[in-house]
Amino acid sequence: MSHRENLSAVLHAPRDLRLENRPVTEPKSNEVLLKINSVGICGTDLKFWEYGRIVGFDINKPVILGHEFSGTVVKVGSGVEHLKAGDRVAVEPSFPIKDDELVKSGRYNLALSEHRTGIPPSNGAMCQYLAHNANYCFKIPDSLSFEEGALVEPLSVGIHACHRGEVKIGKTVFICGAGTIGLMCMLVAKTMGAAQVVICDLISSRLEMAKKLGADFTIKIDGETPEILAKKVKAVLGTMPNVSLECTGKEFCMQAGMYATCSGGTMVLVGLFEEQMNIPITQAIIREVDIRGSFKYCNTWPMAINMLVLNKIDVKPLVTHRFPLNEIQKAFETTRKGMGIKVILKCDPSDMD
Repeated sequence: MSHRENLSAVLHAPRDLRLENRPVTEPKSNEVLLKINSVGICGTDLKFWEYGRIVGFDINKPVILGHEFSGTVVKVGSGVEHLKAGDRVAVEPSFPIKDDELVKSGRYNLALSEHRTGIPPSNGAMCQYLAHNANYCFKIPDSLSFEEGALVEPLSVGIHACHRGEVKIGKTVFICGAGTIGLMCMLVAKTMGAAQVVICDLISSRLEMAKKLGADFTIKIDGETPEILAKKVKAVLGTMPNVSLECTGKEFCMQAGMYATCSGGTMVLVGLFEEQMNIPITQAIIREVDIRGSFKYCNTWPMAINMLVLNKIDVKPLVTHRFPLNEIQKAFETTRKGMGIKVILKCDPSDMD
C-alpha cells in the first residue's frame, strides 16, 4: 500500500513552521500505520514553536510536533494481532525502548530509554500518516469522536497526577492553572470523589469554563502574593486543601501551592518548571508537606477511555477551536494568544466536523 502525499507541519526553528510533503513510513514489526485525524496543540508544542526548546529538549534539526492524537489504522506490520485496518485508535505517544528495572516495576513512564513521539528528535503527529508502536494504540468505539480520542492524552496526565496525589473520596483539592491540564485534573479529581475542588488562573474565561465543568470554587489571580493566594484558597474551602496540583510550571503557583497545602498534605508538580526555582521549602519540612513529581502518565489509557465511554467525564467542551492542517500557523497563533482552551488540528481533510 502506498500513499503519494503525507502533508506534514515541520518546525525548522522558532516560528519557522513549514508545510512539507514527507514520505510515508511503512509499519515495521509490531507497528501500525495510522491515518491521523485529530491532534491537540499543547503547551509543550507551543514552547517548541515559540522558543525552539523546553527544559531538557532542544530542536537541533527539523521536526514534526504533536503528541495528543488519534486516527485510523490503515496497515498493520507483522506480529500485530490486536488491531486491523479500519480500527479507530487513541494513541499513547511515548513508550519504553528497553525493559529496564523501572519498566519491569510498572513505571514505564520513567524508562531510561524511551521513544517520545513529537518531542525532538522524534517526529510527531502533525501530519497525515504516521507509523507507531501497535502496543500503544488503543481502540476507541464509534461512540467517541476522534477529538475525544486525541484528548485521552491530556486526560491521562490528569489521571496520573491525581494518582500521584492520592486524591480520594472526601479529599479537598487546590489546582493551580485552568488550562487543559488543570481542567483535566479537576475533572478527574471530582470523578475520584474529591469533596471540594478550587482552581485558580489569570484568565477569567478559563475560570468560567472550570465552573461550568464542575469546579466548586474559582479564584482569579490578580497581583496578590503567593501567601495571600493561599489564604484565599483556605477561605473558600474553609480549610487548607489536602492535595495541591500545580499545573502551570510557574514559580508563583508552586509557592502558592506550598503555602496552601495542609500539614501532612501532598503537593504534586505537574507543570514543567525551569531547572532552578525558589520555593518555601521550610513549609515542606516543618509541616511535613510531601512534594511529588508527576511525569506524563502510566497505565492510564484504558481507564481514560472507559471514563469517556461511560460518560464519567465529558471533555468535549474543552475543544474551542479547530483548524485544518494547512492552517497550522493560525492554530498556533490562536493557542499563543490564549484564546479558548484546546485547539485541535484536523489532519484528515475529509473530516472537519
